[in-house]
Amino acid sequence: MATANKKTSMYERIYEVVRSIPEGRVSTYGRVAKLAGGCSARNVGYAMASLPYGSNVPWQRVINAQGRISIRSEGEGGLVQQKILEAEGVVFKENGSVDLSEYGWPTG
Repeated sequence: MATANKKTSMYERIYEVVRSIPEGRVSTYGRVAKLAGGCSARNVGYAMASLPYGSNVPWQRVINAQGRISIRSEGEGGLVQQKILEAEGVVFKENGSVDLSEYGWPTG
């Protein structure tokens, strides 16, 4: 039981950080992990994957360290994520990446 509570607590820290990412910005799995503390980029990926449909956590704003959308098992997820981000004002380069120096969060 303690393990489940610890996992829930970690996921809640991750979700809190992701909710802080402003519209039109992105952050990386690793950066979210560092800000949440006590977890890895992989944990952030698992937390994003476990979100229920309709969640208020803006999962689309978390991308990989290369500024790219990570491929998901459902196939169309990456395209959906890109379309949502573009609607928020995030511009993708021709190679499919996002300029983290321009759109990355937090800045500085």
